[in-house]
Amino acid sequence: MKKVRILPLLLYIAVLVLAFSFIWNLFAGGGDGLSYAQVVELFQQEKVEAFVVDGDVIRLQLNSEYAGKKEVATVLADPDGFRAEMLPLLLEQKEKGILKDFNFIAEEGTTPFDYVLPIIVAGLVLIVVWVLLAGRANSSNPMNDFGKARTTHGLPQDKKVTFADVAGVDEEKEELQEVVDFLRNPEKFTAIGARIPHGILLSGPPGTGKTLLARAVAGEAGVEFLSISGSDFMEMYVGVGASRVRDLFAQAKRVAPAIIFIDEIDAVGRKRGSGLGGGHDEREQTLNQLLVEMDGFARTDGVIVIAATNRVDILDPALLRPGRFDRQVYVHAPDSKGREEILKVHAKGKKLDDSVDLHTVALATSGFTGADLSNLLNEAAILAARADRPVLCMQDLNDAMMKILAGPEKKSCVKLRKDLKITAIHEAGHAVAMYSLPTHDPVHQISIVPRGHALGLTWTRPREDSNHLTRNEMYEQIVGLLGGRVAEAIFLQDISTGASSDIDRASKLARDMVGRYGMCEKLGTVSYTSGGEVFIGRDYEKTKGYSEKVAGTIDDEVKAIIDKAYAQCEEILRRDADKMRLIVEFLLEHETMSGDQFARCMAGEEIGEATSKSVFDNFKETEE
Repeated sequence: MKKVRILPLLLYIAVLVLAFSFIWNLFAGGGDGLSYAQVVELFQQEKVEAFVVDGDVIRLQLNSEYAGKKEVATVLADPDGFRAEMLPLLLEQKEKGILKDFNFIAEEGTTPFDYVLPIIVAGLVLIVVWVLLAGRANSSNPMNDFGKARTTHGLPQDKKVTFADVAGVDEEKEELQEVVDFLRNPEKFTAIGARIPHGILLSGPPGTGKTLLARAVAGEAGVEFLSISGSDFMEMYVGVGASRVRDLFAQAKRVAPAIIFIDEIDAVGRKRGSGLGGGHDEREQTLNQLLVEMDGFARTDGVIVIAATNRVDILDPALLRPGRFDRQVYVHAPDSKGREEILKVHAKGKKLDDSVDLHTVALATSGFTGADLSNLLNEAAILAARADRPVLCMQDLNDAMMKILAGPEKKSCVKLRKDLKITAIHEAGHAVAMYSLPTHDPVHQISIVPRGHALGLTWTRPREDSNHLTRNEMYEQIVGLLGGRVAEAIFLQDISTGASSDIDRASKLARDMVGRYGMCEKLGTVSYTSGGEVFIGRDYEKTKGYSEKVAGTIDDEVKAIIDKAYAQCEEILRRDADKMRLIVEFLLEHETMSGDQFARCMAGEEIGEATSKSVFDNFKETEE
């Protein structure tokens, strides 16, 4: 930053020096800096053809070059003395023809203006430079912009978003449609005494389209869209955030009707006085100003605030009360129908092969948000372009999904036989255990090809969307997670570090069953979790909401669930040990086993040759 500010200053100084040089030459007449003795020497050496003395300046025309010049000029300290001393020599050279012409021009009398003019010109130059420097400082100094809200006004017409560009959130669009109606025709509501919500809070998981919905409201209503992030209010100087809030609402009122969109409002709207070490003065002042501005709306202002967050739980209660954010719209992850609509929206502009079935892709992407689906199609298009294919095919989508879920294949990774065997036994243990659990999601692919951080992968996807997990489903998930560790213990007579992630997930599920969801008969239907403050991105519990005796009971119950699941998993794998060996041998030879090959093996049928069957094929068969 310092370099950027010094460069203009140096430029202005250089301009100032040049200006003074020009003025000096203008009024001093210029010159080559010759001394009086050098001028006399030129005459004595008969090198001067002609000269003119104009006031105190003598200009010489030479018959040969002197210092690379044939014309030189200098200032005489005493022009009259020069004339008296040199006149005999000049006349003599004139007679000989050496000096062809010379002239003495009498100096006019000087006036006060001759002395004042250089001062006036220099003063004007100084004033101009001062104005330029002051203007530069005002425009570049960030202190002058601290109180200005860093808003983005609207979008170009070619990027205008409407409800047609938002899919999979039909109920949310209905909730926001009346906001559009109010902005288009406010008299319809005010005539009957209705008041449109001052603020609307869009909440939901990341990537579900909250920002897109807010832009679509502005696009549908055709009003100004002022967007800003919650973090843009924050500065190290106390009071700046509050000033920006005032400026933001002032901007909105000037261009009303308008929508103010505050993204990630939890950055500024967090509960006051929360966090370790006390409150945050700047954040709290900014929040207070936001509360005041939202209370100051008049019905005819035509300004509506839409905010987005995925952490409603940490927002200040005063921000959520009626009169400020009157309405909360939860933007949920889309279901299979919504995912298909979202895929159709993002597929526009992409060349799809006839083999691409977006309905099947939607079924196989349970839990994906709109952002995830957009990324899936984009990754597939990149893979197709990388392979020089003119269109995007189903295999590209399959490879893109595997890349997103587990990372790219590490084909160059050195694969030791020992590691491959451990990985094959581990993944086969997961798959066989999951197959024998009635409520567990079906296996769609088993692979021992390293991807991302994983050395292998057993991929399961639910056949249908579900918003609930029963106690039995959670327990059977724990059994499936322990399959890798149990398989290593049985078939290797040893255990490895490969099960660390599985153990973490299984332990968390068991602890949630006991302490969060009240699924433990011994402890009853009581929640033993307390929502602490958020510190460094994590929930920090300052105190436990239960005694040490209850904590010990929770630990015992969690271990009991894990031990029971381990024993059941061990029983399953010992019973199907012969099938385990077949799957391991197939994986060691072919590295990947599809879901239907695995199902045939478990049913006692021939596995068949390895195929490059897409993971989407299982969902096609289900539909058929």
